[in-house]
Amino acid sequence: MSHPGHTVGVFDSGVGGLSVLRALLAELPHARFVYVADRAYAPYGERTADEVTERSQRIVAQLRRETPLDALVVACNTATALSIDALRHTHHDLPFVGVEPALKPAAALSRSRHIGVMATRGTLASARYHKLQERLEHAGDGAHPPHFHNQACDGLADAIERGDQALTGTLCERYVAALQQQTPADAPIDTLVLGCTHYPFEAELLQRLCGPSVRLVETGAPVARRTREVLHERSPLSCAALPRLTLLSTSEPEALGAVARRWLGIETPAAHWVC
Repeated sequence: MSHPGHTVGVFDSGVGGLSVLRALLAELPHARFVYVADRAYAPYGERTADEVTERSQRIVAQLRRETPLDALVVACNTATALSIDALRHTHHDLPFVGVEPALKPAAALSRSRHIGVMATRGTLASARYHKLQERLEHAGDGAHPPHFHNQACDGLADAIERGDQALTGTLCERYVAALQQQTPADAPIDTLVLGCTHYPFEAELLQRLCGPSVRLVETGAPVARRTREVLHERSPLSCAALPRLTLLSTSEPEALGAVARRWLGIETPAAHWVC
């Protein structure tokens, strides 16, 4: 159990990180959360590494000036891949928990050894992702190493962000079909990694497209458990005035509040946050 009174910052380029927040709220019932959606600059997955790092640094610095934080969750695969090392260097006194595509759990689940990965172009192009993939491919049993089939899903996070269901459906069909074409007929993908925090909110659609034999893997629960471990040894900073949850958005806060209500059942209005 986390110590009562811990305050955790959570940020994403938009609403996708709500999938991680959902797991955090369940795992840490006594903690308080400040969630930042940088919707004015979304999606991160199609921005340059320098742009993502600059925004991440700016958001964390301002959030820390305004709120005493005991930990910060980077609830964005792209921001984790491109920026978390720089954030840890700048804010060496603050524990960070990042998200990355759940390749290791997927490799443990896969029987065919063919694993699909849907993620943003920024995540898949990052050195951090390549190191993770190479490490797992060379750490197998030799005879049956896992094979990761990567699919950059341009536009999908943005379509989910905007609630464009028609475009979301079209893109999901396109990218699942592209993944299926990458694998041999006698060894199809049996595991699919949802490598962007937006994608779990379309898990039902993706499951229908992939079929019942494919296991979908996301990162919310492991991130929440890791956050609990990080907080376990820390005494909370004083921030008694904060509510259980604060929602902030750099653009269209009403939309963030509506999505939180629809996806999480949370009746918390979001505020506009200038950063």
